[in-house]
Order: sequence, then C-alpha cells, then structure tokens
Amino acid sequence: MNVTELKNTFSERFGKEGVVYASPGRINLIGEHTDYNGGFVFPGAIDKGIYAVIRLNGTDRVRTYSIDKEEYCEFGLKEEDLPESHWAKYLFGVCREIIKRGYAIGGFDTVFYGDVPIGAGVSSSAALESTFAYALNDLFHLGIDKFELARIGQATEHHYVGVNCGIMDQFASLFGKEGHLIRLNCATMEYEYFPFRPKGYRVVLLDTLVKHELASSAYNKRRASCENACAHIAQRHPEVKYLSDATMAMLDEVKAEIPAEDYMRAEYVIGEKQRVLDVCDALQRNDYETVGKCMYGTHYGMSKLYEVSCEELDFLNDIAKQCGVTGSRVMGGGFGGCTINLVKDECYDAFITTAVKEFNAKFGHEPKIYNFVISDGARKL
Repeated sequence: MNVTELKNTFSERFGKEGVVYASPGRINLIGEHTDYNGGFVFPGAIDKGIYAVIRLNGTDRVRTYSIDKEEYCEFGLKEEDLPESHWAKYLFGVCREIIKRGYAIGGFDTVFYGDVPIGAGVSSSAALESTFAYALNDLFHLGIDKFELARIGQATEHHYVGVNCGIMDQFASLFGKEGHLIRLNCATMEYEYFPFRPKGYRVVLLDTLVKHELASSAYNKRRASCENACAHIAQRHPEVKYLSDATMAMLDEVKAEIPAEDYMRAEYVIGEKQRVLDVCDALQRNDYETVGKCMYGTHYGMSKLYEVSCEELDFLNDIAKQCGVTGSRVMGGGFGGCTINLVKDECYDAFITTAVKEFNAKFGHEPKIYNFVISDGARKL
C-alpha cells in the first residue's frame, strides 16, 4: 500500500477526494517507564507511521474504513456512540477529547492504513491518535497547539482504550524532527532536540513477535507501585511531586514502609532518570560506547527490577552482548515486542545472522528485523 493506492481506496469508497495526513511511530533510545513518573525520555519519530485520507462530510457521523483490518465502522460524536471495534475507539476517543475541551467538530469520512509495525513497541496507537488529532485540528481550524494535541491522544488512551499511559509516544509523534532525538522532561514538558546521526552505527529493532497478555494490567500495576513509593517519599519531602524528583537516599528512607516490589520499581525509575542524562551528555561528545552501556543498564533494570522483560527479550539481549553489539535493551512497555540495538556497521551482518538463527532454534520462529530512519512528526502531505 502507498499513498496513491490509499487515495484511490478513499475515492472508491466515498466517491470524492480528501486530504492526506500522516503521523509517525517512534523509537525511544532510552528513558522507559519514566514518562508517567515525571522523568526524562529520549524518543525520536521514525519513517513509518499511519496515513489517512480525510474529508469532512457535513453530518454528525464519522464513517471510517481501516485498510489493515479490512473493516468499516460508523459512529456518532456523542459519548453514548462509543463503537465496539477496538481500533475505532482510538478515532472516537480523539473526537470526544476534542469536543470535551470545548471545540466544535463535525462528521468526516476517512480511510487509513499503517506501515508502522503493530505490537512492536513503536507506538502505532499514538501514531493513529496523532494523525487524527492533527488532521481534525487542521480541517476544522481549531488552533490547538501541539502540546494539547499530544494530551488529547494520551487522554484517548486513558478514557477510551484503558491504558494509563504517559505522554511520550504522542509527543514524539507530533514533535518529531528529522535527524534528531528529543529529550523531554515529562514533568514540565520542556524539551530539547539533540542531533542523532551516528556515523558507523545503525539502529535496528529485533521484534520477538510475541506479546504476552498481562501487558496492560501489569503496566497499570507498576504505575501504582511507583505512585505509592512517591507518596511515601513526599510525606518526608514535600518538594517531591513525581518519583523522578526523588533520590536513592530518599527512597532508602522509606524502604521499610513500602512493599519490596514497590521499592524495586522505584529503584529502576530513579536510576533510569540518570541514564537518560548520561546519554545526552555522551551524544554531545559522540561517545556511543557510553550510550551503549546505558542501554544495557536499562535492559538490566527493566528485566530484574521493573520486571517487564520476558524470556524472548532477554535472549536477544544476551545475543547482542555475545556479538559485541554496542547497546541493546527492551524497548516500549515490555512483555514482548522489540529490542532496540545500537550496532557498529562491521558487527551488523554477523549479529543479525546469529540472532535470527539462534532465536529460531530456541523459539521456533524468526524475529522480524526493522531498520529505521529518524524522521519528521505529524504533517499534512
């Protein structure tokens, strides 16, 4: 599928032409599970995303066709019109969150598809939300800034999908800039672009093609652990608003008061904040060896302290180490999905060959390989 075929599909289904919008998925070099803890994240938009043709239809109905799902759905714009199709809830949620903020929108016709891998931890859902938030803002001339568009996508996840996510994925999808990663302070929403064009290295994702079922419930449970640890620290240190404001010394003060599990989750988050800052410093020196060490440190923390890895991800991380890969870690929420790997050009072929062969021998299928380029955020095509 390409944009020309997308336009043709729209014309066949709805009889006229529409406007094309796109938003990307994202990678996150480092800073995982820190966004909802008020910490730093370090994402970049990628050259894969969601593409939609949209035309206003002058009614109060949304008529939408998902090419990937091969499904049609139609719904109204009132709260009781929530569609049953899971994928349509993302579009409905974006519409409702815009309306709840006091903006007037009407019905539209749309056809969309994605070339961003689903379930690989590169935020296909945020790309979908950002595409429609950006498009509706443009088509209805609402004048909503990109920060609020990101919050609309986040609120869609919270209220209509049931995932209590942070802001990073939607932010990266909207604010992405070609050849740059973004350091975002999730507490203040201050951000800074860092050039990322690693000469002699490639960024490659290895997708396990597994997604363990406990992902969303376990995500919410870990968030509750972090909030509990933070609440105990804040009783002694009122200046601590988010867990990322705390130090290990502060966490140790409340160790006896909180469950051991909550302590471990908080230990990971506090350590991860520092790793993001260390990576930013290292990039300014073109020191990719330090970047890689921090990535391995994140994987250890996510596997042993936050416990959101799985056997398949740990296996790929071990192979990366054995093959001399500079940095490797689980990327995204965990429990499946991808590892992100920073690989020297001269190691690339041997690493991919070994990883595919050994993973297949152990798990009975090959991992998928994705090479990405850091690209621009949401836009009208």
